[in-house]
Amino acid sequence: MRQNQVNEDCLNCKTRINSIFCELKHEEVLELNKQKFCSIYKKGQVLFNEGAYPHALYIINHGKVKLLVNMDGKEQIVRLAQDGDTIGYRALLSKDKYSATAVTMEECKICTIPANFFFQIIEQNIKVAMSYTSLLAKELKEAQTKMAELALKPVRERIAESLIVLKQTFGLDKDGQTINVNITREEIAQLAGTATETSIRLLSELKKSHIIDFDKKRIKILDPKKLVVEANLWD
Repeated sequence: MRQNQVNEDCLNCKTRINSIFCELKHEEVLELNKQKFCSIYKKGQVLFNEGAYPHALYIINHGKVKLLVNMDGKEQIVRLAQDGDTIGYRALLSKDKYSATAVTMEECKICTIPANFFFQIIEQNIKVAMSYTSLLAKELKEAQTKMAELALKPVRERIAESLIVLKQTFGLDKDGQTINVNITREEIAQLAGTATETSIRLLSELKKSHIIDFDKKRIKILDPKKLVVEANLWD
């Protein structure tokens, strides 16, 4: 359920400039401004559900969103999204059901673009169409990589890598150590594909090794090099 519709000027929107819609022509931006609507979503609200048919495209103007799939009764985070990211495009382009559920991780400002206008844009603007093709290819590669890691990597390595993914996705606070997202132990477990109890135990072990530390629902990376070693990530 949407909360508090707000005005957002596409012409002067920094988020749009840093998104795929930066490729729009001036007249297309003007039309986008008319067609889209933006709303404030509270933390924990659902943007769309796995198994539902899409009717619009979602652009994150501000905030953080997780995409979850249900695997044998357990929720698995398959993607993290933030300012400027587009979500729901794969189902829209394939005219298929959503393969994941999108849930806000904090209060978010979300811009919704009607499906008809989205298809009009990609039919008329080859640069935008190619950008979405690239996004689909990137998403497929990431999904294949994650499946392989879940099948082959030990849980400890997956937990460590999940922290690196969080750092790469959301960045660090001004202290240069704290990952810029409030996240629960359960969400880290969902990202790593393990049980919450296992996540808690392994995070505690990483803390005892002085690789990470906790600040309520935020995590500090004290030793990035050791964390990379724990994740078994090598170029």
